[in-house]
Amino acid sequence: MPKRTISKIRLFFRNNFRRLETLFFLLKSLLSERHFIYLSCVLVSISTGFAVIILKGFAHNVFRFATYVNSYLKLPYINSILPVVGIVLTVWVVRKVLNNKIEKGSSRILYAVAKKGGIIPRAQMYAQILTSSLTVGLGGSAGLESPITITGAAFGSNFAQKYKLSKKDRILLLACGVAAGIAAAFNAPIAGVLFAIEVVLTDVTITAFIPIMISAATGALISTIVLNEEVLLTFPKEQSFDYHNIHYYVLLGILAGFVSLYHARTFQRIEEHFARTKMGQYRKALYGAIPLAFLIFLFPTLFGEGYESIKILSGQHPEVIMNNTLVDEFKDNAWILLLFAGITMMLKVFATGLTLSCGGNGGNFAPSLFVGSYLGFFVAKIINLTGLDKDLPVGNFTIVGMAGILSGLFHAPLTAIFLIGEITGGYSLMLPLMIVSSISFAVSKQFEVHSMDVKHLAETGEVFTSDKDRNVLNSIDILNIIKTDVPTLLPTQTPDDVVQLLTSTNESLFAVVDEKKRLVGIIDFNAIRHIIFSPFKIKYSKLEELMAPATETVSLEDSVEMIMDKLEASKADYLPILKDDKFYGFVQKSKILNDYREKHIEMIIE
Repeated sequence: MPKRTISKIRLFFRNNFRRLETLFFLLKSLLSERHFIYLSCVLVSISTGFAVIILKGFAHNVFRFATYVNSYLKLPYINSILPVVGIVLTVWVVRKVLNNKIEKGSSRILYAVAKKGGIIPRAQMYAQILTSSLTVGLGGSAGLESPITITGAAFGSNFAQKYKLSKKDRILLLACGVAAGIAAAFNAPIAGVLFAIEVVLTDVTITAFIPIMISAATGALISTIVLNEEVLLTFPKEQSFDYHNIHYYVLLGILAGFVSLYHARTFQRIEEHFARTKMGQYRKALYGAIPLAFLIFLFPTLFGEGYESIKILSGQHPEVIMNNTLVDEFKDNAWILLLFAGITMMLKVFATGLTLSCGGNGGNFAPSLFVGSYLGFFVAKIINLTGLDKDLPVGNFTIVGMAGILSGLFHAPLTAIFLIGEITGGYSLMLPLMIVSSISFAVSKQFEVHSMDVKHLAETGEVFTSDKDRNVLNSIDILNIIKTDVPTLLPTQTPDDVVQLLTSTNESLFAVVDEKKRLVGIIDFNAIRHIIFSPFKIKYSKLEELMAPATETVSLEDSVEMIMDKLEASKADYLPILKDDKFYGFVQKSKILNDYREKHIEMIIE
């Protein structure tokens, strides 16, 4: 296409975009604040809905292409090649297009809410679409839901920034984008609302419900109109529930809790291994992608999101998942099928861990549904084959198992219950969904306080949790509570220099530091008052006798909660704070408590 034509197209879009911006600024001035929020959440949801369509459509078409090719090759060679290409291309895009700036994982949304006032970089509106479409779209064993939620959150955050909305409204629109993303990805508006409230907004007001519900409904509507049903994870046939099987669902819930722990901890170990690995980005990509390719060759159902195999597993012919595999000829053997499904379930975490740790982009939402469906199938099938119960509905257990792992991994039982309820086309499985989800959540929570996505951030106080006091503490900006303009002394100075400082400043705390600004000790006027006011003692004292050793210090990297814990443990009114092992200032308990009180009042008003 000629450069002149391209320039005209760019000019056309730029001019029309500016006209739209002018129109929205005009609408903002004419509409009430609440009505403009309603309009905003619809626009954010439409943008998010189309992002979902792009990602889901691309991933589905690549899967169909790979299946078509493999039907001729008889073995999944193309399944093994495409993920390697996708991960390497993802690394290239991150390096060359995004300048190594990309925030992976839905935990970044929670970090933005807790620490950045809901501000998400503008690049996240397209970075997630670019990278996850290459990784997952080309067969990486991960999910698209995490990139979708980050994209939706970025749309909401940047829309709010553009039209200069308040911090409260910015976080609300961020949550609206998340709700629209989940609703569009599964055509499940209730699950979208619950995910936004249960995971993103730990403290939610009634006024936030209406915009979030509008967003979820809009996202689901866009998905319904544009996306073909076969692209989505749906089970249109309503399942029936037999109360005689309750004890088996209890067993499934317990197993789901422990499998969730296995998945979370194994995934974390794989991440830590790759984080310690010292090699270039492309070498690391191949280091993870090649074993991933081998896993997918042996177990082709590990390719991509895996939603197609979930549908097959819950249907009448689960043996189809063994088509075009090395054990294709044994697919009519029920025990071989059971073994194949069980091994696939246990290996999914390795496939996902390799995909995401070596440079790919995606999430654990789809893998949790994948593992849950295979667990449910495995439990029901083995009970039937061993004769404990010959009529156990395998399809029901396959579906309910998804809710168990989703609840156990993400600590979001309500989202799990209603998501599976919506995608099954009815709520006749509500009772077993509640049983399995709640038991799995309880088991997982017993051993892991936080969900796998936010564990590392929650431990350092970088995200909000269900602990409201902790949330208020961690919302305090540490830079606002540090006193940095502190007079300092060298160890070689004398008590007379201390007296001189006291007469020339209003400070009562001084730091003694060496030439490299490392803390040597602390001089507290209130502790040495009896010496300062005695000329005789001043004359015959040394500086070391006036200062106290700094036995307890805090770091600028510590959270406010950690600082408060150290103040309480040491029973001190203040502590010195270090930056890169150098003295930076003092932090006082009274200042933290004052800020805590102000923040608490601010949150109540909001």
